Amino acid sequence: LKGNAPLLLLSHRAASAERVPIPSLLAAGAVHQRLVRAKARAMTGLLVESGDAKEPHDFCTLLGFGADAVCPYGAYAAVAAFHGDADTTASKMMETYRKSAGKAILKVMSKIGICTVQSYRGAQIFEAVGLGPEVMELCFAGTPSRIAGADFAILQRDALSMHTHAWPAASDPEEVALPNPGDYHFRQNGEAHYNDPRGMAELQVAARTGGSAAYEAYVQTQVAASRAASIRGLLDFRSDVPPVPLDEVEAAKEIVKRFCTGAMSLGSISPETHESLAVAMNQLGGKSNTGEGGEDPRRFADSRRSSIKQVASGRFGVTSDYLTNADEIQIKMAQGAKPGEGGELPGYKVTDLIAKTRGTTPGVGLISPPPHHDIYSIEDLAQLIHDLKSANRAARVSVKLVSEVGVGVVAAGVAKAKADHIVISGGDGGTGAAAWTGIKHAGLPWELGLAEAHQTLVLNRLRSRIVLQSDGQLKTGRDVTIAALLGAEEFGFATTPLIALGCIMMRKCHLNTCPVGIATQDPELRAKFAGKPEHVINFFFHLAEEVRGHMASMGFRSIEEMVGRADMLRVDDAHLNEKTKLLDFGPILTPAASLAPGEPQINTMGQDHFSREATGLDSILDLDLVEAAAPALESATPVSIERPLNNLNRAVGAILSNEVSKRYGGAGLPDGTINVLLRGHTGQSFGFSLAKGVRLEVQGDANDGCGKGLSGGQIVVYPGAELLEQGFVAEENVIVGNVACYGATGGSVFFRGIAGERFCVRNSGAIAVVEGIGDHGCEYMTGGRVVCLGSTGINFGAGMSGGIAYMLDADGSFASRCNTEMVSLDRVDSPADEAELRGYLESHIEHTGSPVAAALLADWSGSVGKFVKVFPHDYKRVLRERAAAEAEGGPAAAAVAASG
Repeated sequence: LKGNAPLLLLSHRAASAERVPIPSLLAAGAVHQRLVRAKARAMTGLLVESGDAKEPHDFCTLLGFGADAVCPYGAYAAVAAFHGDADTTASKMMETYRKSAGKAILKVMSKIGICTVQSYRGAQIFEAVGLGPEVMELCFAGTPSRIAGADFAILQRDALSMHTHAWPAASDPEEVALPNPGDYHFRQNGEAHYNDPRGMAELQVAARTGGSAAYEAYVQTQVAASRAASIRGLLDFRSDVPPVPLDEVEAAKEIVKRFCTGAMSLGSISPETHESLAVAMNQLGGKSNTGEGGEDPRRFADSRRSSIKQVASGRFGVTSDYLTNADEIQIKMAQGAKPGEGGELPGYKVTDLIAKTRGTTPGVGLISPPPHHDIYSIEDLAQLIHDLKSANRAARVSVKLVSEVGVGVVAAGVAKAKADHIVISGGDGGTGAAAWTGIKHAGLPWELGLAEAHQTLVLNRLRSRIVLQSDGQLKTGRDVTIAALLGAEEFGFATTPLIALGCIMMRKCHLNTCPVGIATQDPELRAKFAGKPEHVINFFFHLAEEVRGHMASMGFRSIEEMVGRADMLRVDDAHLNEKTKLLDFGPILTPAASLAPGEPQINTMGQDHFSREATGLDSILDLDLVEAAAPALESATPVSIERPLNNLNRAVGAILSNEVSKRYGGAGLPDGTINVLLRGHTGQSFGFSLAKGVRLEVQGDANDGCGKGLSGGQIVVYPGAELLEQGFVAEENVIVGNVACYGATGGSVFFRGIAGERFCVRNSGAIAVVEGIGDHGCEYMTGGRVVCLGSTGINFGAGMSGGIAYMLDADGSFASRCNTEMVSLDRVDSPADEAELRGYLESHIEHTGSPVAAALLADWSGSVGKFVKVFPHDYKRVLRERAAAEAEGGPAAAAVAASG
């Protein structure tokens, strides 16, 4: 730098049989940190010419720890030497590799919410697992590494070992070939995997026969795998305490009630698999989870009903009836195995049943937006918790969090936001259909997050309000016992029950070709499904009996006595190696009771959701509406109600809709049965999950979240007469806040005025008429209709795969504000489209008296040409294919319908 070098180049090119290369990440991190400390980092660029960087994570860490650019010459050489198709050139393969790597980096950046490489570079948005303070301070200062680990001596031995593979002494070509490490698929003597062929076979024998010997063999295999691949595998139970007789320990039939199956959606797995899990858990008294794909309403009233109804960012199938039929409603903030990403379902897995359940179009692929668009702060999360609790006061509301550094503080905030239940989700398992970039090197062990969350909740005197659950490759009773000792009261399982049902880990989930009928929607492959609920039941009873044995050996008679007793764990010195001996388990094994003596270690009380202290209200408007609507609820007799309104009343209509759904199910009441006229200003989430037959009319304005989850009801908002008489121009003012109609599944809204940002995100069936919207309108929309009679913000229609929007484009500028990646902009020139649009304008006038709509209809021949029809490509394709099949008739039409 003293010579004013504009660039510094770190290169592996000089590596040879006599020179061992330093891992590029260590070198780049050390140089970057040294330049930062010398306040000279901005004076030069840092380039890395790397022989070891080959995968997206390698590039992301190099950039994240300070490199300005990377030349992966070793990967380039491997790509150029690839012997693929005869017509595939090296230059084409290189172009594909670079493009793929670039897309992967962007994907990783997007998961953390960073838009530019400049912001990502040097940001160090990582957590290390298993690196000691010597390495962290020199190369990665500022990055957390909670359990310490390897020093430079250990890393040197690894480098020498790899160097031996690169320059072997042997001349035999068989010995020269590089070994397959088995990072992505199980390989004998390769990378340790939780699920190997032997363990899966032993589990399936135990599950199908109920044999104890097979289960014990499975446990031995899994314990060995756990020691090689997990933190908990390096722990053991204390043996210096007096045991209790096994017959004094809590019964297995009570322990299994604490078990839950994971959030695997209908669509990602077959209906047969989804229903088998539900039947099994209902027989056990535990809970199954719908996942984010909703649930067929026909299952609500029988043994196939899932107790846990998940609410994810996509809001697929989230209706008032869906929420009403839940014992627990789970807000999926993120998924432990792929934090920062939403779920994805390819079009060939979206059958008629899946599309109907999710409110989408058969054959059109689906993606969940990574964030919940109504949650940008802990206050927003508290609002959604209140919304869901209002939609079903009998259900507990759960929040699913990812195991990561700082999750304890987040969990404390969630507890204060009035959640009843928290899941700490580990980084292992699940997501069989996800891209490798999404799940490798993402998420962290649940042991870290669970211990931190439990300790923080106890320390802040919040643990008594919360039921704490953990999940992430729990496979044995030993795993469950360790989770309980670290603070969990309930336990989630996903991969293991699927293996019990027959999964053989082919990792073809995304291709719809699962050979055992589990992760497929193909009818022929589904017919091969041989799993039974009894297989899952047998496995869980085996596991519960194993837990009982561990409890007896430590002197515990109940799960509740065991929760949080981290003092009963010790490091298993006999199974440590030269690397694991350097780990510091102190942060995990610190008993929470020592941080706040006398504080409860388990849930002992419920949250206060609806008292005057909780709401600030002497009476809740929704309860008043339920009482006034009694004739309609009891006998479908039409009623009209008028009330004043202020913005302290939140989620108005949710409790009323819950009462409608309890009595009439998803069909609701006839339109207009319950008419409510309100005057004033609404609170947040007005009309949340409003059921069919309920009409809410507001003379005033509406806050954020109006019409979220609309479930067939109708909402009308317009300015009061007094305001209009004073010259208020509705079409020039915002009358409805942000995220209106987010996740709406049916019904209609008419807003005389402008709506805020993210209007109708993930709308899947509602009709919405508005007189202007902000940015990001109709993102991820999959169904329904939207009519906008005014200006539009930027990025309209991003991710829109279904439904249609009619946009007034008076000045011809709409195209510049529309994201056309997935939609086309067409003219409204067919008689059917014209009639449909005209009908919406007439309804808008009828409900709101809109002069804007009236003026457009008065000059209809001149107005209709100013509208643009936003038509998603995939939706258009499916409609075209269906029309062609119907024209041909017979088997062809049936085939298209069957394939979605």
